[in-house]
Amino acid sequence: MRDLTGFAVECDALIHTTPDRLWALVTDIALPARFSPELQSVAWLDGAAPEPVPGARFTGLNRNPRIGEWRTTCQVVESREPRYFGWAVLDFEGPFVKRGAPTGEPLVIWHFDLAPEGSAVRLRHGMRLTGGYSGLHAAVAAAPERTEEIVRWRAASLREGIAQTLAGVKALAEPAPAR
Repeated sequence: MRDLTGFAVECDALIHTTPDRLWALVTDIALPARFSPELQSVAWLDGAAPEPVPGARFTGLNRNPRIGEWRTTCQVVESREPRYFGWAVLDFEGPFVKRGAPTGEPLVIWHFDLAPEGSAVRLRHGMRLTGGYSGLHAAVAAAPERTEEIVRWRAASLREGIAQTLAGVKALAEPAPAR
């Protein structure tokens, strides 16, 4: 099977707002679910207050017409205000769970990276696989003869969802045009 460690997808957008305004938006864990075609909902775990601090955990419900529905458990792994917010998908349940696979290991790292550019902010949003057994690994293992097709499709699907999320963030963050 092809080694998928390091598989990554990232998109960016130039957003005309302040880093502080953008930070407040991207650290709201519910924000991506407002715009993503795949992420449906999120909720904090462990009675966590809605603070995006390392160690805070939340669940996500995902749905994709070609993959099915699955839940994830995520943990904030890095939060450097107002520059970088990252979280790890620790395990999941759904159509691709590898029976007997260890839980609690990072499968995917998602992030928002904010970089000021003049009076705007370059917002990068993306993901990368780690060494854990992800849904992409399961799909490739089930149809190894279609590995390249599966990887291309998943990259395109993720890119589309990330771009939609960035467009939604941009619409929220930028002031409405004067009339």
